[in-house]
Amino acid sequence: MRYEDGHSHNITDALIYCRVSSKAQTKRGDGLGSQETRCREFARYKGYDVVQVFTDDLTGQSANRPGFTAMLSYLKSNRKNPHVVIIDDISRFARNVRVHFDLRQSIAAAGGILESPSVELRDDADGELHEYILASVSQHQSRKNAEQTINRMRARSMNGYWVFQSPVGYRYEKQSGHGKLLVRDEPQASILQEALEGYASGRFDTQVEVKRFLESQPDFPKDLPDGQIRNQRITDILTRPVYAGYLEAPKWNVSLREAKHEGLVSFETFVKIQERLKGNARAPARKDINEDFPLRGFVTCGDCHKPLTACYSKSKTGKRHPYYLCYNRACDSRGKSIPRDKLESEFETMLQSLQPKPYLFNMIADMFKRGWEMQRTRSEELKLALERDIAKADKQIEQLVDRIVDSESPTAVKAYEQKIAKLEREKLIAAEKRAIAAAPKRTFEEMFELAMGFLSNPWKLWVSERLADRRTVLKLTFSERLAYQRNQGFRTPQLTVPFSFFRENIKKCEMAHPTGFEPVTSAFGGRVVVLFRCFLLFTRHR
Repeated sequence: MRYEDGHSHNITDALIYCRVSSKAQTKRGDGLGSQETRCREFARYKGYDVVQVFTDDLTGQSANRPGFTAMLSYLKSNRKNPHVVIIDDISRFARNVRVHFDLRQSIAAAGGILESPSVELRDDADGELHEYILASVSQHQSRKNAEQTINRMRARSMNGYWVFQSPVGYRYEKQSGHGKLLVRDEPQASILQEALEGYASGRFDTQVEVKRFLESQPDFPKDLPDGQIRNQRITDILTRPVYAGYLEAPKWNVSLREAKHEGLVSFETFVKIQERLKGNARAPARKDINEDFPLRGFVTCGDCHKPLTACYSKSKTGKRHPYYLCYNRACDSRGKSIPRDKLESEFETMLQSLQPKPYLFNMIADMFKRGWEMQRTRSEELKLALERDIAKADKQIEQLVDRIVDSESPTAVKAYEQKIAKLEREKLIAAEKRAIAAAPKRTFEEMFELAMGFLSNPWKLWVSERLADRRTVLKLTFSERLAYQRNQGFRTPQLTVPFSFFRENIKKCEMAHPTGFEPVTSAFGGRVVVLFRCFLLFTRHR
């Protein structure tokens, strides 16, 4: 046998290298074991003593292999005692021509000789050609298998089957007539369902709240060691139609279609989520909030802080009785019902107590009107300034275009084009600011009637017939869900800024002027500023 220096050597020690394409193959079959057995049989036939076995479980297209790197380190550290490296087949060595010869060269450089029971690997011209052909065939088979796999996956996707890794909340299960089908994976499925429906309904106002909710669930898998979930993962969860029982694969030109698996939420809920992500939703209602139980999902159990659900109970006479109750299995109050009339009556009493005192309400109304006029004047001034900026940018762009026409220097033309692109971006930003600074579509009196009418007595809006109005009351009055303790009633509610302000007993105050607040009234003035901003938000919301 000849070694890389051209001289004959009697080599007695051998290493075995085995590879499968993935970790899953190490569990589903005995590919590594079969390769090792065949290589050991070849070693006995050749009279080699197998010193060590190295393995990898990754694609043959990759040259970055931990097991192979460890084998090279072994060869280099034992260079004085050359070793034969035995592989079962060229296809098990690499699935890419370039990778094959790179690995082969690495073995030779480390002091090893490659051999295989499937083919004779020689260093002459004919042997090199034969090896190149075999490596090319192996590469072709790999690519062909990949193409066939993708084609089959695409065809299955077009038939409505999810073919990728099972998303969190689902697992694969073999079912008659379907093969592997996604099914709910509890408790993750129920946790995700609550998160998705909560965001669609407005219970979770932002993606951050969804993130915090999922992070608070011990059974939901986390991304980071500190128990946090990446923001991008939350976005992915909210935008994946798979959770609504639909699928799409844009890379394969598979359009959105109904899938065979059961969704965690309805497609309507999914659409609401997308509208909220785009900023088009306004105070959406939860799917399980209806005319019969308007507080369902908003009032929590005083013992476990889980949202109360609701149902009807039939008496022996057949009459239906409405109840709120807690369904949390770990709660002491689980299944203990609260009559709907009792809970909602106490809620209305609490709501009526939020009505501000007339003198304070009238004073704040006057402050708001003056603040409104100041805000309108500033908006008009800002709008005019932005229009001047836009006109100035248009003029500069026109001048630069003329320079480009007259210029013969490619460098100068490129610089002009970059300047034009920058000015166009500045124009877009200015136009966006101008739209925001536009004068309000309604007068102060119209806005005052809507917003201040609600602030003066939210109970009036609550007793209306429209469920959307009741939902607005909950969203604009309370900053957090209400906790209800059985046999005790509602706990102290967390109110939004306007109602917290009106609850304070302020005996003397005055309007803050544009120049600032006097030291004596600065704290109060600061609260008025916050309250006025909330008033503007109220008017937009309504």
